[in-house]
Amino acid sequence: MATPADADADTTVDVRRAADRFHTALGWLDSWHSFSFGGHYDPANTGHGLLLVSNDDTVAPGAGFSAHSHRDMEIVTWVLEGELEHADSAGNHGVIRPGLAQRMSAGRGITHSEMNASGDAPVHFVQMWVLPDVRGIEPGYEQRDVGDALTEPRLVAVASGRGHDGAVAIHQHDAVLWVARLGAGDSVTTPDATHVHVFLARGNARMDRAGELSTGDAVRLTRAGALTLVAGDDGAEALVWEMA
Repeated sequence: MATPADADADTTVDVRRAADRFHTALGWLDSWHSFSFGGHYDPANTGHGLLLVSNDDTVAPGAGFSAHSHRDMEIVTWVLEGELEHADSAGNHGVIRPGLAQRMSAGRGITHSEMNASGDAPVHFVQMWVLPDVRGIEPGYEQRDVGDALTEPRLVAVASGRGHDGAVAIHQHDAVLWVARLGAGDSVTTPDATHVHVFLARGNARMDRAGELSTGDAVRLTRAGALTLVAGDDGAEALVWEMA
């Protein structure tokens, strides 16, 4: 659980294990929540920096989240396996697969659904919510294919408020989502930022000052500087939020 990295209370390397997350298990949904969500609430665990939600969801074939509403939130979805179909009240529609980044800006209010596009295979995805830097905007939707960039073992910007080339644009200048797909022994360096959230979506790895990490583990960094993440024998897929 939360332990300071050193004597400086403003600098922390906080390792959160996969099994310690909140868990929602329904007939059609298996969901692991990194932060308080829905009926799961812990006042000491409501987010990290600008990141308020990081849900690791597996949805059964043909099932999903029927129409529901959001407002004033930037919602980024990253598919690990399968296909997820999006439809919303602004007329947007899309099917996202591994390698496609999706962003929905809820703005002044939008209703959407997210359904497993397959009738015979589950869909596994991570959905993340960050606070916008402006409220009441026109709702919006964007998806972009970043798969080619992920063939190299490096951090790739997939959602950005800073205009990174190839990334979906979020309305939060102080946040960037980076993704890395690493083979065994490949390494990346985390951003040197006020807040960084590293989620190991798949595989295993070792990280400076955090130690060994397995699928579903996360590390919350606060003013911890740039740290090295090295993929283990299984390789790794890491989702890294950089937040000023």
